[in-house]
Amino acid sequence: MKIEVLNNKDNKLSFVIEGINPALANTLRRLILTEVPVLAIEEVEFEKNNSGLYDEILAHRLGLVPLKTDLKSYNIKSECKCKGKGCALCELKLTLNAEGGTVYASQLKSTDPKAIPVYPEMILVELIKKQKLELEATAILGQGKTHMKFSPGLAYYRGYPEFVVKDNSNLKRIQEELKDIITIKGNNIHINDLKKWNERYEEVLEINNVQVKNSDKNFIFNIESWGQLSCKEMLMKALDLFNEKLDDFESKIKKLK
Repeated sequence: MKIEVLNNKDNKLSFVIEGINPALANTLRRLILTEVPVLAIEEVEFEKNNSGLYDEILAHRLGLVPLKTDLKSYNIKSECKCKGKGCALCELKLTLNAEGGTVYASQLKSTDPKAIPVYPEMILVELIKKQKLELEATAILGQGKTHMKFSPGLAYYRGYPEFVVKDNSNLKRIQEELKDIITIKGNNIHINDLKKWNERYEEVLEINNVQVKNSDKNFIFNIESWGQLSCKEMLMKALDLFNEKLDDFESKIKKLK
């Protein structure tokens, strides 16, 4: 297996991974989307809400506010030592008190200074003069398989592009049109910068009778974070979860007679 990082900045990670198969690539994608946990507001108790939004609508908006997450500080509630009753290890409390004007996510006051809104300028609601909003919210660790508000971001992949040159392929024209993107030596086509490569260039190749195939062994993997976790944290947690599932599977197999 070989890994080459293409891009790792601005909450985006792209890398080439070689020597695996589609099943493994898709398992990694699904683990990131549905199993890697993040904090999100689950319950809201309103003391006052004179805004133009019903409690239910505002609670839904609050649930979609991404919260920075330290996975070492919190447990999934069902797996916590308190057995789901709720404690500081599985629940995060946030309060909000506002009167008049625009209410921003930054006005949510967290009991954990590390667990704050990722985007402080996110607008929650507009209050006119004398309208008040007072609430206490409870955030928990959750997984995307139960609700998308617990999903840490996007994960997707595609097979590494492979080119099949034919007898009637117009390599000269391809080189002229894509001279800054590819290099052609004999019948071998090499992509100079995978970060810039997209389907637009593949269309140029196909028009000039070069077949473009997607590898089933080598993949370009992309991760985009909503900000609760870094892309590296998302990937590492997904791998940890994968190992846990394999260990659990192995232990069950050993019990078979």
